[in-house]
Amino acid sequence: MWRALAAAPAAPARALLRARPPQRAASLAVSPAAGPADERVETRVTGLSPGQPVTLRALAAGDRGCLFQSCAHYRADSRGELHLGTDASHGGDYTGVEPMGLFWSLSPAAMERPYQRLVPRSTDAPMKVEVLVHQGHSPPGAMPGPVVAKTEVERWFTAPGVRRIRLKEGVVRGSLFLPPGDGPFPGVIDMYGDEGGLIELRSSLLATRGFAALSLPYFDFEDLPKVMKELKLEYFEEAARFLQRHPKVKGPGVGVIGTGKGAELALSMITFLPEVVAAVSISGCSSNTVADLRYGDMTLPGLRFDMSKVSVSDTGVFDVFEALEDPTNPANSPCTIPIEKAEGHFLLVVGEDDRMWKSSLYADLAIRRLRQHGKENFELLSYPGAGHRIDPPSTPFCHIAMDRVLGVPVLGGGESKAHAHAQEHSWGKIQEFLRLHLG
Repeated sequence: MWRALAAAPAAPARALLRARPPQRAASLAVSPAAGPADERVETRVTGLSPGQPVTLRALAAGDRGCLFQSCAHYRADSRGELHLGTDASHGGDYTGVEPMGLFWSLSPAAMERPYQRLVPRSTDAPMKVEVLVHQGHSPPGAMPGPVVAKTEVERWFTAPGVRRIRLKEGVVRGSLFLPPGDGPFPGVIDMYGDEGGLIELRSSLLATRGFAALSLPYFDFEDLPKVMKELKLEYFEEAARFLQRHPKVKGPGVGVIGTGKGAELALSMITFLPEVVAAVSISGCSSNTVADLRYGDMTLPGLRFDMSKVSVSDTGVFDVFEALEDPTNPANSPCTIPIEKAEGHFLLVVGEDDRMWKSSLYADLAIRRLRQHGKENFELLSYPGAGHRIDPPSTPFCHIAMDRVLGVPVLGGGESKAHAHAQEHSWGKIQEFLRLHLG
């Protein structure tokens, strides 16, 4: 009897267990788990319930310890799976099918100072990004649901085998990145804008892609001038000659790539220096700006910024779009870079929503000047919706960024998705251009 009584409740319990099969454990895979920072990854989630809502989240730390994060809302398919290469995000920091959306939408976490960039100053160590899957849909900045799966990804800026050589060659400073192997390799000088210092991000990735790349600072680094008052083209000439004569560099000419002020210097280098045969100008001006540029007895005055034309929003964001003097004003013609003298080739890259300055107009002025002199030695990449700083792929978008010199947030412009697409497309085109003209 006791055995019968004890066995009685067991039947419904067994039926309940049969009715509720054990839940599968979710699994997250990001491939490759370690690879170049300009390379796409494939992200898959398995083991979810059919139609289950989840939030995918990415976390990364900047050089100074600032936490960056992003999130996106997905639903599992009928098999309980997700593939970011084919499945669309329905909310969060981006929508649509964006395989790299979690990376390019990274921004400072709510508790951090806003307007910071996630761009490494040093390329020695990989950037580690933690990717997590949370139950349910949680909006950006909100407390996410329980974690059901996670993994870590390493994004290399310097691939295995790439050599980094810190330069102190005459007056030239910077870092030379050499690809693995005997070479020779096409040589490229790489410069950024008026934030100064040494920025190695793009040079190290160019070396990963087979270029001998010299990251060239021109002020506020080691014994270079602290501020950009006046620039001498002889400094850039010495850098070009050093790279051209390097035994690992193919020659006979070298290329140059620059962003902002660096782009305008690239235009001056290909105009006046025979060593430079290809120039990539990203968001540059067709006139010399800010600091006078001297070369022997020649001087290109710099267009100035009229600070009375700077507007400041209620939130303290500076808009400098109208501040640069008008290069089309005849009084400013001495500032114009005479690019028609160049024997090499130009690639002009602009974002049509650049709010730092009128880079689309400046590209049009450059093209008009070349054509007036019978030149067709240029290509133009113009991207609707892209802002000022068009970096290598998956570099986090920054609509507003803290200006390192002014110490205030400045509007850079652009829309995140369009800007990210511009970065990915232009990166491939830049490499094609440089290989075509550097051999």
